[in-house]
Amino acid sequence: MKIVVRGPAWNFIQHLLEMTIAMFVGMGVLAWPASLLFDAIGWEFMNDQLVPMSLVMATTMVIGMSLWMRIRGCRWRLVIEMAPAMYVPFVIMYPFYFADLASTTAVMVVGHVLMVPAMAVAMLFRLSEYTQSHADHKHHGAAHAKADRELAQSGS
Repeated sequence: MKIVVRGPAWNFIQHLLEMTIAMFVGMGVLAWPASLLFDAIGWEFMNDQLVPMSLVMATTMVIGMSLWMRIRGCRWRLVIEMAPAMYVPFVIMYPFYFADLASTTAVMVVGHVLMVPAMAVAMLFRLSEYTQSHADHKHHGAAHAKADRELAQSGS
């Protein structure tokens, strides 16, 4: 007998897990080439200083997560709303770093740990989107495409 767990709570957790995996895959695939590029063009500070290094890392995570969200049928609005969850945890830690209250390692660890709760908070603002299945995202694709076009045209 196969027990299948489905429903809104499972869909929420599945979305969160998939986005978390995708952001770390994005970081794993893109961070090293970005580092090589910065070294090659003489921008070593991008790899050596905490703020640019962490912002580049967050960007590689946003790229991976964004690609996966779009593949899974999420609207652009959801992708755009989720992106700050990769940056905000680092930004929150910068004042502690500059005040010598947190080391580079502490900023990086806390920043990474807080990303998942930050994503969960962003998801709570669109609970109806994240508690539906991915199939429902794709089913409503035409309506989402129209909403994305309106968002792009409004400039917000």
